[in-house]
Amino acid sequence: MQYTSKEAEPANTHGTLYGTQTQLSLRNFGSPGRRIADVPSLIRMYALIKRAAATANRTLGVLDDRRADAIIAACDEVAAGLHTEQFPTALVLGGGGTTTNMNVNEVIAARAAQLASITVHPNDHVNASQSTNDSFPTAMALTIIEVAEGPLAALRGLSETLKDKAAEYNETPYLGRTCLQDAVSVQAGRTLRAQARAVERGADELEATVRELSAVPLGATVLGTSIGAPEGFTDACVSELAKLVDFDVVGARDLFDALAHLDPYAAVADATARAAITVAKIASDLRLRSSGPRGGLAEVTIPALQAGSSIMPAKVNPVVPEYAMQLSYRIRGSANTVSCAVAAGELELNVMEPIIIDALLTMFEDLERAAASMATLCVAGLEWDGPRRAENLGQALDRWVELAGRSGYEAASSSARQAWGHAD
Repeated sequence: MQYTSKEAEPANTHGTLYGTQTQLSLRNFGSPGRRIADVPSLIRMYALIKRAAATANRTLGVLDDRRADAIIAACDEVAAGLHTEQFPTALVLGGGGTTTNMNVNEVIAARAAQLASITVHPNDHVNASQSTNDSFPTAMALTIIEVAEGPLAALRGLSETLKDKAAEYNETPYLGRTCLQDAVSVQAGRTLRAQARAVERGADELEATVRELSAVPLGATVLGTSIGAPEGFTDACVSELAKLVDFDVVGARDLFDALAHLDPYAAVADATARAAITVAKIASDLRLRSSGPRGGLAEVTIPALQAGSSIMPAKVNPVVPEYAMQLSYRIRGSANTVSCAVAAGELELNVMEPIIIDALLTMFEDLERAAASMATLCVAGLEWDGPRRAENLGQALDRWVELAGRSGYEAASSSARQAWGHAD
């Protein structure tokens, strides 16, 4: 949108680097919820994109050396976190990320102008050969790749903690159950190793979906047409960007597809939700196995972290498993948000990217907290030898299953009922 009336443009606030478009966003929407300043990774990735673009534009003759050097220097400062307070706009806004892109352009342009004592324009120079259509999804993808390292590390940490606990209780038997009814004896080591494998599988699936985001649409400009960018810009810019980040980055195979269809983000959200479901299932099982400790299963003892009641003395609750379970609910809700936003893409462009990255950031934060707290505050200190483990184990159906193999199912059933004091 172009503002031709001077009255429509608020004056630049003293001491700020951002300009008119950022201020208009603040006036129209304020800074509700998560701000760009709250996502340092997004700021850093966007600055690296602008740096790569400036280098490519200089090589291709779009920018003179002096302006390119000034923009690169400003980008280095922004990427280093020196101007985080200059990004006050809300992450979720209408316009498909235009406000975010302009906030970045304005800050870098103003700082570059200060450094070199020359005029640097947000659009003509910092945004040269680019569009929000391609720069925002590129920054979003790189941010998700980087931020995903947190939940992935937490999941793998939980898996290793479960393996350690499996080794500790490898041969410890307990009463297994089907439909919450007594079944046969099971070794705790096997159960814990199975849980570790499930968590690790979730981490592998999440990592694989995140890796798909490394094919970025930089150079697509408007709708994938590359209009406004010189010949060779895409390859030059992506190549330069790949040198600046800590992971592999390549250009998207189909720029039109990359802008119109965001299903890779739905895959990331689904994988995150599946990993969270696994963590929640393990948490729920431990919560149930530790129930009691006098009137419940009481086969597992988890660390007592805090008082469990304001009126009942000595009561302790399974607060960490309950925390992980609740976070999983929010993760699944956020996954639905991503799914809806991906499906809302219209024609050549999906402009719902801001809510997608916002939801994924929330999911990653929640998953990291759930997995890390389960590992350090619950699993690491659990004891698979609760006060009723041995007693409950005595009710296992192993001998009756073995008897059925020798004498038949009906005979074994009759013998079991008599042993339990049930009339035939």
